[in-house]
Parts: sequence; C-alpha cells; structure tokens
Amino acid sequence: MDFYAFGPIAAVLDTAYTLITALVDFLDPVAGALAAALAIALVTVGVRGALVPFGAALVRSEYTRRRIDPRLAALQLKYKKKPEMLTQKTMELYREEKASPLAGIAPALLQAPVLSIVYGLFILTEINGHENALLGADLWGARLGDSLFAALGAGAGPSVIVVYLAVLAVISATSWFTRMTGLAFAASAPRFEGAPDVPPAMVRTMGAMSWLPFITVVFAAVVPLAAAIYLAVSTAWTLAERTILRRVLAPR
Repeated sequence: MDFYAFGPIAAVLDTAYTLITALVDFLDPVAGALAAALAIALVTVGVRGALVPFGAALVRSEYTRRRIDPRLAALQLKYKKKPEMLTQKTMELYREEKASPLAGIAPALLQAPVLSIVYGLFILTEINGHENALLGADLWGARLGDSLFAALGAGAGPSVIVVYLAVLAVISATSWFTRMTGLAFAASAPRFEGAPDVPPAMVRTMGAMSWLPFITVVFAAVVPLAAAIYLAVSTAWTLAERTILRRVLAPR
C-alpha cells in the first residue's frame, strides 16, 4: 500500500504542496532557480522555531539531571542488585522533579512527520491526483528529487555531485561540533562526593553513542536532496539552539 495515497495523508501532502509552491512562487523573483531550495530552508527554520520550547525543555532536563545526579547515584548503589526496583525508583525521582528522561527525543519525533512530507513532495510524480511540479526543481543543477546515490547512478557530472557533497559536508561539520559540544557539556558536569565511578564499559558505550549524530550524514546521502537540505538546516539549528540555551538556562 502506498503510504502517501492514504486519504488523510494525501490531503496533508497536497496542502503542503500548495504552501511550498506558493512560497517558491513568492521567492522566485528574488531567488530565481534557487527558490525551491530556499523554500525548503525557510520551512525548516519555521518548523525549528516552533519547536524551540521543546529544545528548552530538553536543556532544562539536562540541568535537572545534573542536580539530581547524587540521588540517582545513591539509588544505583542501593538497588544495584534489584534492577526492577532501580527502574521504579528512578522514574519516581523523575516524576518528583517534574523531569523526563525522554525529553531529548521530542524534537526528533515532532520533526519526523515534516521530514516525511518533504520526502514525499520530492519523490512522487503525482500528489493527490495532480502533477507534481516540484520534481523539476534543482539546486545549481542538482535535482532536489534525487539522492546522491541516484545522481551517481545516473552519471551526473562533477559539478552536480559537488552540490550533494557540499550539503553532506554541512551536516558532517554540524554533527562533529554537536558531538564535541555534547562531550564538553558532559565533562563539565560536577562530580559529587561518594558518586560511584562510571564502569569502563559504560564509558565506552557513551563514547560510541556520541557518534550517533553522524547517522544523519548517511541518511542524507540516500534521501532526495530536498530532504538533505532540510536535515542540513535542522542540524545547524540544533547546534546553535543547544549552545545558546545551555548558556541562557544555566543555573545561576
């Protein structure tokens, strides 16, 4: 079954198509051939701007976790042989502090539908029964509906491939800085007297997880360029937002 052919989803996609094409038409006198790519970037900024409260909640959760670390450490020591009780007591502590250990996934979950819509807008030849004019859009010769691998398979020229690589380079750079700022933030957390040492295996696991942002680079290489542009703008926004909010919301 075609996911995008389902009635309600087709209607949402058609509405998004109308809004995007209207934005492209509005930008065309100024941006010309870049109008479609710029429209995707502006939509991304709008979505991320609307999600700032969730980003703030995530940063507050980070600082709350630091504040309750001594109590979490005490629970880990007390219930280290009773994992079910440890989970229960940990969740009780989070509820008491009005924090959520899952706060970090909210922005990603809320963006997933938007990214799916952008993906659909640039892979479908028809949207809700009418022709999809967005498929003809490009960015300096690179079609917004093609992925890097599709372009390579079609024998695209070097100038076109450079466009894809430039977008991937932006995502790679922001992923790297996101990793480094995350590690620096974790390293700046105060150590509490009596807190148990982190097991070496957990240290290795945490180090491996710090590379997770780079999954976005791989994903961006296989989705249409339009979706890769969305990811590039979104990852850059995340890095800037997290850096600013960690300073603004830092406990005084």
